[in-house]
Amino acid sequence: MLDAIPRIGGLRGRPRNRPRRLFADRGYDFDKYRRLLWKRGVKPLIARRGVAHGSGLGKTRWVVERTFAWLHQFKRLRIRYERRADLHHGLLQLACCIICLRRLQASSQKDQ
Repeated sequence: MLDAIPRIGGLRGRPRNRPRRLFADRGYDFDKYRRLLWKRGVKPLIARRGVAHGSGLGKTRWVVERTFAWLHQFKRLRIRYERRADLHHGLLQLACCIICLRRLQASSQKDQ
């Protein structure tokens, strides 16, 4: 997979074939992956298993995942047909309005 990464431009001189660093999550925390990256000249920055990261991200992650699940109910957002960002953004706003309307209707029915 590392060989499939395209050349990286931006710095002066010849473009690099490989990145200098590779960030990965805890799913890749194995010595064989670290050794493979070091051999290819890439510094592995892989999160360690069993070590608390202390950022508290897991406490609110479910909110983001739930929101993505709500947005994926809309096929035009799940499969992006629009090439223009402004059209996609408009559909995203419309979907958020529909989601809020449904939530408000559901909460008002509970109150009755």
